[in-house]
Amino acid sequence: MSPVFHRLLFWSARVLSIALIGLLSLFALDVFQEYHGFGKVLVALAIHLIPTFLLLAISLVAWRREWLGALLFAAAGAGYAISVLPKHPSWAAIVSLPLLLIAALYFASWMEHAGPRPVH
Repeated sequence: MSPVFHRLLFWSARVLSIALIGLLSLFALDVFQEYHGFGKVLVALAIHLIPTFLLLAISLVAWRREWLGALLFAAAGAGYAISVLPKHPSWAAIVSLPLLLIAALYFASWMEHAGPRPVH
């Protein structure tokens, strides 16, 4: 493959995962609409940011171990879809599909690295 394609594949998974984490972090800001005091808002914010921290940890692992990142992002996407699909099918599509796309990009990048090597 060309070096440009290789770099694009390498960085697309990482940039999209950071963008998705940023987007999901924005959803946690809805706790500030509730007026229950500083302590309760802080606890609610921490609870709402648990998925963000989980995906951030997965991204940190995936940065060096692409095959593991592909597996963990796919598991996160499938797990989220299974948990919300009965009640909120649109939520499942909005969150799970980008997670599965990121998993596919990490897998493709890993396959690019793990492909056949020339014998010297």
